Amino acid sequence: MQETGTDTIQGYWDEFITTAIEWAPKVISALISAVLIYVIGLWLIRIAKRLMAKAFKRQNLDVSLQRFLNNLISWALNILLFILVVTQLGVQTSALVAMIGAAGLAIGLALQGSLANFAGGVLILVLKPFRVGDFIESSTGVSGTVREIDIFNTKLNTPQNQLVVVPNGNLSNSNVTNYTQLGTRRTWFNIGVSYDADLKQAKEILLNVARNNQYAFEDPAPQIMVTELGDSSVNLSVRVTTSNENFWTMNEQLIIDCKAALDEAGIEIPFPQRDIHIRNQEQS
Repeated sequence: MQETGTDTIQGYWDEFITTAIEWAPKVISALISAVLIYVIGLWLIRIAKRLMAKAFKRQNLDVSLQRFLNNLISWALNILLFILVVTQLGVQTSALVAMIGAAGLAIGLALQGSLANFAGGVLILVLKPFRVGDFIESSTGVSGTVREIDIFNTKLNTPQNQLVVVPNGNLSNSNVTNYTQLGTRRTWFNIGVSYDADLKQAKEILLNVARNNQYAFEDPAPQIMVTELGDSSVNLSVRVTTSNENFWTMNEQLIIDCKAALDEAGIEIPFPQRDIHIRNQEQS
């Protein structure tokens, strides 16, 4: 007898039901296992993050570096947990890894500038050329007190109380002068005196001013050095060391006191000047 269309459909349905009944325990078992792995995995990740945070604090790591490492490890653990869960559901790991690799390549090509800033942020946080609170100046002309170091950029407060956001890629590839890290700063400004002045007397006067400043360190000792025979004056460099917090106050006091001492001694601080010679040519 020839089978009708209804009998064919009924046969397919019966086969489907039979297959579903056979696979149901496996699917339910896989789902339950995946859910358990996910829940337990989240719990273990939270515990691991707490332990790492305590370990970072014991090591006195920089706050920005702690935040970065916590985020990086959290992402890595969550990706690992995701792979374990989908593997438990029957997804082939090799195919999944290939998909993640392709997606990573596409994202990397699209975000080359951001990845350069990311790499710069990693270098800054690991090598620590400066920390939050340091006053720095880069060769790009940006200077200020470090307010925050993120993974992609660094925020500076300028002396004019302006917030400057500097990409870490540019900052990590430039020369950075850290004025704070060593704990002390040394003045390095010039004062010009006239060519008629007694240089030994001028040096002694400026040296006394430096030694009598309340913020000046005795070690290293203040120095007054003749540095240049300029166009209009003989330049003397004033070099005095103090703590970071007293630098600007001392620097201002030294300039005021040095000028007052030279004025009192009658030593001129000349203006820029030129000598003009006029020659009269006899007419033939």
